[in-house]
Amino acid sequence: MRQAAVLLLTVIFLAGCGPNEPQPAASSSSSIAINGAGATFPNPLYSKWFDEYGKAHPGVRINYQSIGSGGGIKQLTAQTVFFGASDMPMTDEQLKAAPGPIRHFPTVLGAVVPVYNLGDAKLRFTGPLLADIYLGKVTKWNDPAIAAVNPGVALPATDIVVVHRSDGSGTTFIFCDFLSKTSSEFKQKVGASTSVQWPAGVGGKGNEGVSGLVKQTPGAIGYVELIYALQNKIAFGAVQNKSGTFVTASLESVTAAAAGVQMPDDFRVSITNPDGKDAYPIASFTWILLYQNPSDAQRAKVMNDFMKWALGDGQKEVAALGYAPLPKDVVEKELGKL
Repeated sequence: MRQAAVLLLTVIFLAGCGPNEPQPAASSSSSIAINGAGATFPNPLYSKWFDEYGKAHPGVRINYQSIGSGGGIKQLTAQTVFFGASDMPMTDEQLKAAPGPIRHFPTVLGAVVPVYNLGDAKLRFTGPLLADIYLGKVTKWNDPAIAAVNPGVALPATDIVVVHRSDGSGTTFIFCDFLSKTSSEFKQKVGASTSVQWPAGVGGKGNEGVSGLVKQTPGAIGYVELIYALQNKIAFGAVQNKSGTFVTASLESVTAAAAGVQMPDDFRVSITNPDGKDAYPIASFTWILLYQNPSDAQRAKVMNDFMKWALGDGQKEVAALGYAPLPKDVVEKELGKL
């Protein structure tokens, strides 16, 4: 009986290690995995970049969790990931809370657009109008404030369903940064950060969550990175810029937003509501965050090489995904810092 029991246990163990069961990865001195986390804003591009870089460097695997800028900063500070990603520059307080100096490296330019679910209507928005919608002051689509900006557009007498991010988000910072520059009331009551206290609306996790809620909810309005609006075929409005021109987000208008930017040495800068009649007003850089003195020299070398690739060959691919490449002077400055 004892021999039979041992034999049965042996058979069960071997069956559990069959070909359909996941096996431990083979270790190799030439392979390396690098983990990062953060912004959903550049996730479509980062997914492509990390995949292509991995194919060109078979021994390297860069894993990225798209959890929002706030989460990326927290995980980098806790050193549970090797790099972070954010659409909002870290604050002085956040940098002081980290166990070592952290450097910001811009990777690409993108746009945040107001998306809505209102049939075939083509809408325009001003900063103060968007602020009043998100403050809960404008609640109907046929409100005179919306009609005044959209003459001749048939607006339904239906409720506006406000959708915002539920997680710590650089996209939220970019959107709120613009609204705070164009509405003193919004600046006072809400302000600009990755996480804010919204006076109205429902939350969605990530750009993906906001896109999904707006797409499935008639009368909804939200804010997402441009590529999410394009991929999900959601209508998005033109936004009035500082010169009074209504501009639709595009490669050209986002590039115009960065024209003439005075890039500081630490690369922490806001370009929302810029000068220029052709500039889209809700645009931003997005950053990879790296410790200046990482303890893992091997991963540091690989990440440094990846960043140089992203600032070179990687920039050739950004337009196809709705992003704008970095200005040449910014790239040269970053290469010097690397």
